[in-house]
Amino acid sequence: MRDVIRWKHAALLALAVLAAGCSSNSKKELPPAELTSFKEEVVLQKQWSRSIGDGQGETYNMLVPAIDGDNIVAADVTGVVISMDRMNGDVKWKKDLEIPVSGAVGVGYGMVLLGTLKGEVVALDSSTGEEKWRARVTSEVLAPPATNGDIVVVQTQDDRVIGLDASTGAQRWLYDSTPAVLTLRGTSGPIVTNNLAVAGLSTGKVVALDTQNGVPAWETRVAIPQGRSELDRVVDIDGGLLLSGETLYVATYQGRVAALDLQSGRVNWQRDASSYAGVAQGFGSVYVSLASGTVESVDERSTTALWSNDSLARRQLSAPEVFSSYVAVGDFEGYLHLLSQVDGRFVGRERIDSDGLRARPLVVGNMLYVFGNSGKLEALTIK
Repeated sequence: MRDVIRWKHAALLALAVLAAGCSSNSKKELPPAELTSFKEEVVLQKQWSRSIGDGQGETYNMLVPAIDGDNIVAADVTGVVISMDRMNGDVKWKKDLEIPVSGAVGVGYGMVLLGTLKGEVVALDSSTGEEKWRARVTSEVLAPPATNGDIVVVQTQDDRVIGLDASTGAQRWLYDSTPAVLTLRGTSGPIVTNNLAVAGLSTGKVVALDTQNGVPAWETRVAIPQGRSELDRVVDIDGGLLLSGETLYVATYQGRVAALDLQSGRVNWQRDASSYAGVAQGFGSVYVSLASGTVESVDERSTTALWSNDSLARRQLSAPEVFSSYVAVGDFEGYLHLLSQVDGRFVGRERIDSDGLRARPLVVGNMLYVFGNSGKLEALTIK
């Protein structure tokens, strides 16, 4: 996590060197764990591969492709956007926006949505790639915008949540929130339903807003800042929110993983955890990529850990994703690991991109999509 921390005030910049290992003590930083050997039970087969420009670029970006029906849309840091047939990788259209994309990709209702470092939101026609509108927001956009067809919701780095008209890009409302003094670089992407826009904030809170006017419907604190230093008190929600039915899953850095009721914000359960990557859910379990590099399975009913695999310690893991009977997770050296959902043992491994895998894998049916930091997008199936 050397390049994850974003310092909001120049006075704190000198502390960045001390915080390089995401640790507040003076002990020497341990190296990433070496990969252990195991008996391979699952072999992944590449179906197609395509290069998406410069990928994540040289700075810490979290650009994630998105599935749009039969297509998959991906963008790179320079503004290259490509829509492809998700079964064979054939290009449907390609657009070079020539802008510094930092929040991508959001899709839905005939739109492809992107955010930029310059504080812009761009909407493209999902069929042709032609630009529909462009809107200015308050600061850089580091996560994909989301839409319900009527409104586009974007979260900015300064912890504001903004509602834009989906047809024109005109601002309808703005929810203002004071960000934490020190945060991780990035934000979680908002989730939008017919009547609620839900966002995770740098203060460890989750807020649900009325999509018509931006008025809060509820606000729930998932993590409470603790410790003497500002570094110790970082409780960012960066790993993305996950909605399954009426349950909202959220994980914070140096805080908790929790399940919330979507309509009320009531905490169904919570468990101490530290994650900047996020969670996946399936088969009665929640899977978490912890900041330490441990992958953990938590029982939804009892909140107890069913298993924990710490063999990937300090390997800067991506968010996990459920794939068939397995949990897929990427690491900083570009390895994609498959773990058994039953007991967390390694069952498969494939190196995708030597520049690393930061973006959450995507799964549709029997196809797994992995986007490497260098821009390599690969579609895989189980052989």
